[in-house]
Amino acid sequence: MGRLDHKVCLITGAARGQGAEEARLFSDEGAEVWMCDVLDDLGQPLARDLGAQYRHLDITDEIAWQALILEIMATSGAIHGLVNNAAIFRVGRLKTTSSEEFQQVMKVNTLGVFLGMKAVAEPMTDSGGGAIVNISSMAGLRAAVGSFAYGASKWAVTGMTKTAAVELARKGIRVNSIHPGLIETPMVEDVPINKEGIIRRTPLGRIAQAREVARMALFLTSDESSYSTGSEFIIDGGLNAL
Repeated sequence: MGRLDHKVCLITGAARGQGAEEARLFSDEGAEVWMCDVLDDLGQPLARDLGAQYRHLDITDEIAWQALILEIMATSGAIHGLVNNAAIFRVGRLKTTSSEEFQQVMKVNTLGVFLGMKAVAEPMTDSGGGAIVNISSMAGLRAAVGSFAYGASKWAVTGMTKTAAVELARKGIRVNSIHPGLIETPMVEDVPINKEGIIRRTPLGRIAQAREVARMALFLTSDESSYSTGSEFIIDGGLNAL
């Protein structure tokens, strides 16, 4: 018996990295998984391998969100879980970040999460309730020196999570945020950060694997976390304890 049996779950940014691991794990645990991303060449074959559904989705497009949720409800009859995983990362301090860069990061990382929660709120209520998991970051709990726009966007995700949790609680919908530290994903590999320095400062002394974040998302989507909402769940190897 799987921990997500009979649940219909949607994962954004599911073509690679944390999203792909969440899709694999959720499928293993019995969920009917809908994957979405803009990286169709990666997402489509993975979905075929998992027996999942894949759809192209620009998470900043409200009309596209509405169309996807309507399709899920028409095809699967319900939606019980949403993992807002898709995000982008940009390096830049306050004085070197352009307004265009700031707006781009906020549009994907903040507007995209808002639109996802808004799109599923009513259908998830009609499905008898469920769980929304927003992937924030340690940058959404402490200063994000060197990645100003990213930090601003992830603090916004942290705040939106708490407000949505209160607004949706009586509808049977739980909303929590996950705050990863340094995770071995393509997004981290693509940006110029001092990974070795971060690892040296991390009490557990290593970088985390995407599967470790996926396990937390599984817990928060499953009924095992039935009394948890509006909270931050940290996966950082102890870095925030310093």
